[in-house]
Amino acid sequence: MTSLPPWPAEPPSCGAVVLRPFRDDDLGAVRDLATDPYVPLIGSLPAHADDEQARAWIGRQHDRWTTAAGFSFAVAGPDDGMVGTAGLHLAELAQGRATAGYAVLPSQRGHGYAAAALTALTAFAWTVEGLHRVALLIEPWNTASVRTAERAGHRQEGLLREHTQIGGTERDMLVFSASRSTAQR
Repeated sequence: MTSLPPWPAEPPSCGAVVLRPFRDDDLGAVRDLATDPYVPLIGSLPAHADDEQARAWIGRQHDRWTTAAGFSFAVAGPDDGMVGTAGLHLAELAQGRATAGYAVLPSQRGHGYAAAALTALTAFAWTVEGLHRVALLIEPWNTASVRTAERAGHRQEGLLREHTQIGGTERDMLVFSASRSTAQR
């Protein structure tokens, strides 16, 4: 198992958001996130999670770092309350690649939190030794996520046909990415 770099001593941030570890008091926010019909289709958070399921999901987020899968952050807003999630998945770290993901609670959308979180996450990625590329996979219909990727400096590279199974169906995915060399220009 590959070990990951230490958890960031200084939490990654951009604008009004800070990426921090999940806490017990995020339980209500996690339950809010579970009301989004799409989120349970693309991750391990059950739809309409109860407290026990939400607590177990928070535990799995902590496990991502301890098992060297990557970094999973709670996105905290101006009052330090959780407004979303952001993850840097490092299964391909040995090849210098990562994928990123993000979600904002239904009750917190429309404030620019997703773009700020992705900007902070991407800047944090460049502190990981050997990492040179961060990719995003976005369904073509998801115009809000496409705008988020663009605002955070990721560029569209192409379309992968029937690439990812979501809700039992193979879905097309747009590929967006940022690279360390582009970020340093």
